[in-house]
Amino acid sequence: MVSNSNIEEEFLEAKNNWNLEKLYIDLASYKGKALTPVERKFLRGLLCGLSPAEIAHIVYKTRSSSTVRVYLSNGLYKYLEGMLSTQADKSIKVKNWSHVTHLLEKAGYKKSRQSIGAISSSVIFTEPINNIKSLPKQDWGGAIDVSIFYGRKTEIALITDWIVEQQCRLVLVTGMGGIGKTALSVKAAQQIGEQFDYIIWRSLNLAPSLDELLTQLIQTLLPEQELSPSITLAQAVVTLLDCLRSLRCLLVLDGWEAVLNSSSEDGNEVYYNTEYQGENITETSASFSPEINYRPGYEAYGEFLQQLGNSPHQSCVILTSREQPPEISALVGSKMPGRCLQLKGLKQLDTKKIFILKGVVNISEENERVISDIYGGNPLFIQFAATTIQELFGGKVDEFLAQETLVFGNIRRIIEQQFQRLSWLEKQIIHWLALYKKVSSLQDIQTGMPFRVPQRLIIEAIELLQRRSLIEGQASGLSLTPILTEYITDNLIEDSLQLWANKPGYMFLDRALFASQMKNYFRKTYPNTMI
Repeated sequence: MVSNSNIEEEFLEAKNNWNLEKLYIDLASYKGKALTPVERKFLRGLLCGLSPAEIAHIVYKTRSSSTVRVYLSNGLYKYLEGMLSTQADKSIKVKNWSHVTHLLEKAGYKKSRQSIGAISSSVIFTEPINNIKSLPKQDWGGAIDVSIFYGRKTEIALITDWIVEQQCRLVLVTGMGGIGKTALSVKAAQQIGEQFDYIIWRSLNLAPSLDELLTQLIQTLLPEQELSPSITLAQAVVTLLDCLRSLRCLLVLDGWEAVLNSSSEDGNEVYYNTEYQGENITETSASFSPEINYRPGYEAYGEFLQQLGNSPHQSCVILTSREQPPEISALVGSKMPGRCLQLKGLKQLDTKKIFILKGVVNISEENERVISDIYGGNPLFIQFAATTIQELFGGKVDEFLAQETLVFGNIRRIIEQQFQRLSWLEKQIIHWLALYKKVSSLQDIQTGMPFRVPQRLIIEAIELLQRRSLIEGQASGLSLTPILTEYITDNLIEDSLQLWANKPGYMFLDRALFASQMKNYFRKTYPNTMI
């Protein structure tokens, strides 16, 4: 147990935001005697927006919240319900720990913004915060329609456990384009929304500035408040965090990769200017190191993300991104406030439903498996393929597969967008992996590539490719998804075709015949290839 001398040392920030003495007196009046020091401590923890597990971790240095939950259920919750019910002349129930701050704020125990010492309200707001009227419960912004939604039961159950049971403050969902991150974020938010006071969904695809995003979020949560023109970015972040502590909000930020920079924009020029020693690239000459960072002018997003993960609050933020932000590694983990889910493709049973929806009904189970495997269960790619099968091939899947053009139209565009964000070294590794079915070790890559690269750079590039959801790492080795291999193969064929077209005396070349011959050449030259 914690000694009495230390009882008043934790959660002192609650005193800045709440009328603690009045609350202590009113609760003691209902209880019939003063709150114990431990009850006061746990109450302050709740007022800071902390869950029972977080309070237990701070007070007892343990993740087990059983002791704290017993104190709350058998004591504080009953005292709060009785006191508030008496004041309101109606029955009021504390459903869970996250409702405490909301109920007490409605009862008038929260200090007005002017009395909070951390930031002067005259700088941030033109009106006091306690003039807030009732707020809309949901603001979906430009969220997509998910009335038709297949699969993902396991993923939604996992996210629900992280957010509802484990009280995580941050959840990142990653995966390549088209894999279904946006749809999953909307569906998950709909299913767990009743656990929150507010749901806000925002897309970052148009790369709004952090100032613009914060202004939107604050005005959504505090619609009656007019932000002062002189408010700084740091003050806006603190204001939003204060809302996330006072209210239980589910905030979804979709498309985080829009504010991230591509390695190709940062690294190619440096790498092309390195000095070669024969076929070797030396450690000193390879000053370029692949990395994921932020676009110029968007660096503040990184600090914002750190504060969302590190600052205590009772809300949760879901991010979706094709690439993992650089701050994530320090925020996620089994004992950390954040979690990360790399989204994989749909199961074959779920992809079958997409074909039915698109009107492709005469399809064998084997062809369903082939297409599902080729596109890695990517629901958007399978939708595009099903549309083409129905409109151009009259629903005949065999004819579609026979023409061996699987990367086309929007499928190519999506892969191209992600591929072009890679550094020069990442692209070389992707090309090399496309020619082999599986690589058992990083040493295989270093020895197999046509030039020597320091192991450190290869390790960094492989890690980044995994963070970009472009390669799959398993116990048996590294490999590419079949559709990415097909994309690389098509590029190699196009490059070879261009070389032939530029030769003197070139008159005519059947592109389809040439492509078929080139694929046969690759199969013979690289017997382990996936082509």
